[in-house]
Amino acid sequence: MPSNIRMRLNTPAHSADEHEQRAIFLAAVCGQTYSQYLNEDGSFIVPVHYQLHDIIEAKSITHIRERFGFILESPQEIIIAFRGTISTTDWISDLIASQKRFNFLLEDTLTHRGFTDIYASARAGIFSSLSTMSQDKSLFITGHSLGAALATLCAADIAANTPFISPSLYTYGSPRVGDPDFAYAFNKHVIKSYRFSNITDLVTYVPPIIYKLPKREQQYYYRHVQTLASMTFNNGSASANHVIGSYFAQLAKLQPLYSKTLSEENPGFCPVAEIV
Repeated sequence: MPSNIRMRLNTPAHSADEHEQRAIFLAAVCGQTYSQYLNEDGSFIVPVHYQLHDIIEAKSITHIRERFGFILESPQEIIIAFRGTISTTDWISDLIASQKRFNFLLEDTLTHRGFTDIYASARAGIFSSLSTMSQDKSLFITGHSLGAALATLCAADIAANTPFISPSLYTYGSPRVGDPDFAYAFNKHVIKSYRFSNITDLVTYVPPIIYKLPKREQQYYYRHVQTLASMTFNNGSASANHVIGSYFAQLAKLQPLYSKTLSEENPGFCPVAEIV
């Protein structure tokens, strides 16, 4: 594996190629969550062998419901995908970094208030969709940026509270989501978790480990969840070091033939890197 990506994998050596291909594929899926939001009709490219099962809607900070992703289904698997920050209200939610109890786990944990409120508003719809799908299918949960935070909350919730007790989580450019107690509980419930993080991506360093609101004494503590897949690339700006296209382009180098085939079989499906 190239030295610019270092992973502590929970997968055996013989499945490394499959894991890399899954990371590439789900990064492309994350790219389509942005297309879904930006296209007025909510359209996006569904990869071959999959079909759209449901649309994820959630409330922004202004209580306006927005498209926040989708649920795909194939004969063998289910994919829940969340999008990252686009709208102004999403940015406001990102900045609400005080914490609240994450009521969907029995453990006493605290999570980012802005992320948690968005996820809570989408939860009923997600659980309703899952209840109509086969528990024998493999479940993958994914997201980029804000979407990575939502995916992290979702994975812990689903693992703890549904028959899908072993979801696989793939996130890209994720901020910190909760306190050390949440990270511990998450790590207990979600065994197959891969957090792809570019060391030059500023979003992966927020909220800080110790966060304090201006003019207030209370402090909030944050810790990343497992499992770090560290990446190193610099495309010339904070934005270019964070966007999903840059993560996809870097991961695609691990499996160039697979990435080329994926793009050819699904025209317009794979995101493009942003380079300044």
